[in-house]
Amino acid sequence: MMCALTVSKEEYHMKCTKILKEESSVRFAGLINDTGKIVAGGYKQKVEIYLNDVQKKEIFCEVAARVNKRKRYNSNLGHVRYSASRRENVVIMSFPVYDDALLIITDHWINIDRMAYKIMGILDR
Repeated sequence: MMCALTVSKEEYHMKCTKILKEESSVRFAGLINDTGKIVAGGYKQKVEIYLNDVQKKEIFCEVAARVNKRKRYNSNLGHVRYSASRRENVVIMSFPVYDDALLIITDHWINIDRMAYKIMGILDR
């Protein structure tokens, strides 16, 4: 019988808090589960969010679904370390964490690779 790997929500809440404090360009740092529900972390206070509650839920569900779909190629291409999309107003990054995903939303002007490696350092990867 296989045991599903899980993460400590408390550990990831602390990691999300650290990211939000240390990285001024990060607007959101949260662990989302496979249904798109935020299980740790959240938005930085006093930032423009751009989305209403329905749109936020849709984005979170979309990211969770994409992270899950990419797993089917792990045996051929290797595990995804992170994915990013640059939009006009923000950058959205996801980092697979077992069955969950760390979702990071930053200001649009960041260097994606530099930020990704900072986040991976905080994730101990």
